[in-house]
Amino acid sequence: QVQLMESGGGLVQPGGSLRLSCTASGGTFSGYSVSWFRQAPGKEREFVSARRWNGGNTYYADSVKGRFSIVKAGSNSAVYLQMNSLKPEDTAVYYCAVGRPITSTMATMSAYYYWGQGTQVTVSA
Repeated sequence: QVQLMESGGGLVQPGGSLRLSCTASGGTFSGYSVSWFRQAPGKEREFVSARRWNGGNTYYADSVKGRFSIVKAGSNSAVYLQMNSLKPEDTAVYYCAVGRPITSTMATMSAYYYWGQGTQVTVSA
């Protein structure tokens, strides 16, 4: 049974940094893609970033481009979202997800089969 677990969320001041971790277990993910989505209070869940599990291109929402990086550490079944220059509008619950999207659906929620429970990120002074 595939399980995804996020960690690393918390409270940070504007301009600060956080690194979120997504640990995957219960399967092999070669050929899959991993993504991060977020959901702010009262808003729809939105795409943040994605990459192929085994490398290749990375994808970012315009709102985080240049500030966030999605990184996979070697053969470890963990993927990280490094978030720098955080803004109050980045406040949300962040979810990692795994699936088999094609390139044109990398930012599409329905392309991802497995989801974590989420981790809260709050950016506030």
